[in-house]
Amino acid sequence: MSQQRLNNDILESLPTEVIKPAYDRNEITTGIVHLGIGAFHRAHQAWYTENRIAAGEKDWGIVGASLRSAGVRDQLVPQNGLYSVVEKSNAGTKVQIVGAVSDVLVGPESPQQLLELLAQESVRIVSLTITEKGYCHDPASGDLNPQHPDVLHDLANPQAPKSALGYIVGALALRKERGLPGFTVLTCDNLPSNGKLLGNVLAQYAEKVDSALAAWIAENTTTPSTMVDRIVPATTDADREELEALIGCRDEAAVMAEPFAQWVVEDNFLRGRPEWDKAGATFVDDVEVYELIKLRLLNGSHSMLAYSGYLAGCETVADVMAVPAFNKLALHFMQSEATTSIDVPADFDIAAYQAELIERFENRALRHRTWQIAMDGSQKIPQRWLGTLRHQLENDGPIEVLSFALANWIRYVSAVDEKGNTIEVSDPLAAELKALCDQYKPEGSAALAAAFLAYTPVFGEDLRNSDRLQSALSDWLDKLGAEGTLACAEKYFSV
Repeated sequence: MSQQRLNNDILESLPTEVIKPAYDRNEITTGIVHLGIGAFHRAHQAWYTENRIAAGEKDWGIVGASLRSAGVRDQLVPQNGLYSVVEKSNAGTKVQIVGAVSDVLVGPESPQQLLELLAQESVRIVSLTITEKGYCHDPASGDLNPQHPDVLHDLANPQAPKSALGYIVGALALRKERGLPGFTVLTCDNLPSNGKLLGNVLAQYAEKVDSALAAWIAENTTTPSTMVDRIVPATTDADREELEALIGCRDEAAVMAEPFAQWVVEDNFLRGRPEWDKAGATFVDDVEVYELIKLRLLNGSHSMLAYSGYLAGCETVADVMAVPAFNKLALHFMQSEATTSIDVPADFDIAAYQAELIERFENRALRHRTWQIAMDGSQKIPQRWLGTLRHQLENDGPIEVLSFALANWIRYVSAVDEKGNTIEVSDPLAAELKALCDQYKPEGSAALAAAFLAYTPVFGEDLRNSDRLQSALSDWLDKLGAEGTLACAEKYFSV
């Protein structure tokens, strides 16, 4: 390993083919605080913002904040906030150094410091990538979960919050007290109507703090909806070593990404925004149809491929797509179940989008692990699958692939794979889901299917009443148990 870390002092010595910041980073002021500064933000929103800073919009610098661990801070701060976005495709590799991030704070180490940063007048946008579970909501209803441990903690300890909601409301309280304007809260997580959901849980949380504050927040914040898309797999040590050989220094904060990036944003900002549209973003009045297309086709397919592919022994999405039956299954799902559940705009080429998704999934240069995509399924499935499923059930449409996918998810959360090995299930409801499997699997597939569909934190109140879904799910559980996922994919979806 090189002893030389990426930092300001060695930028000019990097290879000429590496794209580098061509502006004075000392002239940048902080206009954005980003909560949850993980790999996706660095490869997406910060990457878009880098383009605008380079074009002269110097008041939109980013300070990141980690709400859990110090890992990203320890990667970025020794590098003056610099990191590489490494675009990988079957055609080759492109490296860009991003300088938009000036600092990273760690909430648990100094909650007051982060609250004060959020309360700075120069901060006009607070953006979020905190994953579905970070919103402290009930995925089935979209309302705040008042019994969530972080909500209970933050209401009792407003000066030392843990959740994004606690920090945002705490900072807005400081702004109100100091006579300062509010800010736009920009969610960039994969949730349908994510801005509406955020506005809802934010209002419900603020009401629990103080009704006068809640009224002020309603007048002094906006929560635009967004749709984000870029495949950003977890960076491995092998990725870092390969990059080090390319650029001649160590980058602990590097992110890998596909060349494709998409960002659709509702144009509803309280105090201005970067001209992200000039960097390729699309500003619209209503994001909903775009997010439905993305959630139901891309994310829905991704989760289906992740659970079935993992159980079939495939480590990455590209590995899954190399199996002809799964490749055909992905396109079949998009065409027959996902697309038919959406009123696609007349000017949107859905067939080209489907073909593009297949090509992106086949990108062997990105090692996007099925296990990574399979994380937090209880939070993702209501958004990625159940809207499509409800539409098809209401319209007597096809549910073959979705019921296959659900059966594979149930087998996955049992925490035992088809060879009897333990699966490390990363999910906030992992223990409850495994308990359902342990309790009802001995009673047979029909009992197991019924128990899961009655599990309201994921499926709500209605799906348990569908005899058709319960029958299809039970049937797939029987087939998967007898034949295995790969054999079922090849037997039932290969033609």
